[in-house]
Amino acid sequence: QVQPVESGGGLVQAGGSLRLSCVAPGRTSLTNTMAWFRQATGREREFVAAISRSSAAPIYGDSVKGRFHISRDSGQNAAFLQMNSLTPEDTAVYFCAARQFGITIRDDEYDYWGQGTQVTVSS
Repeated sequence: QVQPVESGGGLVQAGGSLRLSCVAPGRTSLTNTMAWFRQATGREREFVAAISRSSAAPIYGDSVKGRFHISRDSGQNAAFLQMNSLTPEDTAVYFCAARQFGITIRDDEYDYWGQGTQVTVSS
């Protein structure tokens, strides 16, 4: 089994940056794809970014393209989300997710989920 654990959330002013980390100890074969999702209060969970183990061709949600950057350390089963130019609309709980095969934006296709880390952006 795999249990992702997120860290790095917090409070930041609009225009600022944060870097989220996710470590997923366990069988590395189960985490070929790692991703970030977010959920704001009263809203559905939203895809943010995903990356394969090779780090080739990561994908991003439209609302974060050009501002967020996903990367990973495959040797440690870790993924990172660098968030720049943050706005209050980025306020949400950010979740790390993992799956064995294939890269996808659909949250129901990820098998392993962390507990989430809160990101709050003040105006």
